[in-house]
Amino acid sequence: MPETPFIITVDTEGDDIWSRPRETTTHNALFLPRFQALCERYGYRPVYLANYEMAESDEFLEFGRDVLRRNAGEIGMHLHAWNSPPLVPLTDDDFRHQPYLIEYSDEVMNEKIKVMTVLLAERFGRPMVSHRAGRFGFDGRYAAMLLEQGYRVDCSVTPGVNWRTTPGAPGGTGGPDYRRFPDRPYFLDPGDIATPARRGLLEVPVTIGMSELFRAAPWAYRLPLAGPVVKRISPTLSWACPGENDLAGMLRAARRARATRAVCVEFLVHSSELMPGGSPRFRTAAAIERLYASLEVLFEELSAWCRGMTLAEFHADFSMEEAA
Repeated sequence: MPETPFIITVDTEGDDIWSRPRETTTHNALFLPRFQALCERYGYRPVYLANYEMAESDEFLEFGRDVLRRNAGEIGMHLHAWNSPPLVPLTDDDFRHQPYLIEYSDEVMNEKIKVMTVLLAERFGRPMVSHRAGRFGFDGRYAAMLLEQGYRVDCSVTPGVNWRTTPGAPGGTGGPDYRRFPDRPYFLDPGDIATPARRGLLEVPVTIGMSELFRAAPWAYRLPLAGPVVKRISPTLSWACPGENDLAGMLRAARRARATRAVCVEFLVHSSELMPGGSPRFRTAAAIERLYASLEVLFEELSAWCRGMTLAEFHADFSMEEAA
């Protein structure tokens, strides 16, 4: 019987945020039922991590309430700092720069988290316990604030990925560097979010597999002529995420997780990637059909050894096992 938890996380946000729109639309909410139906066919229960514009979307509200009513998934929180109230300008153009929440003052950070938490709880009739930071921008202050608001589990860490070169506010340090973070679930210490603790906020990292060749010979990837060839043959990182990898890459991530007896597999997709024109990678209806064909193959393979679980459920099971 399949035993490894398979957690599907959906960054549920406005259409094509990558294009940095000044007015955010939420047409992708109408495309979520197809994805939900696919997940349910395999017994998977997605976690929709919703940001401000989706929390305000009546179409997503109707969809999300139905998912909760049928116990077919979970609603959690996702926060894009530049358009989540209270709107406090940080740069000369926050919609263009899309600053990380961790670049704001503690006071503004805390208020944005509170507003989103209350809004989602009111809209969906239950407290929020699961979270992912916008643009994966996370730190110890953020973790402590989430704990204060009753959150139990976070999934912002992308092991092996350095976001320092991905700017937010001009003159800032960019995003977090997750290269030395654990790739398995752990309770984190807000004083050092890369360090496991005995209790607290549970971190469930995105499933990202690192090439064995890169582990053994990272220098080979830096060779002037051979490096690009090596990267094509054995990519450094393979994500369980269609926005980052094709089917081959997602299967590599999943198979490595199985080979290393991963505690769980965590898949990531953006809601707007499920709609034609909603993201840079999936611009056409044909691209969406190819995406669903890939998801069928991936979900079918995972069904042989994984069982669907939400983040809240995983937190409950993990906490019980740690206490035993």
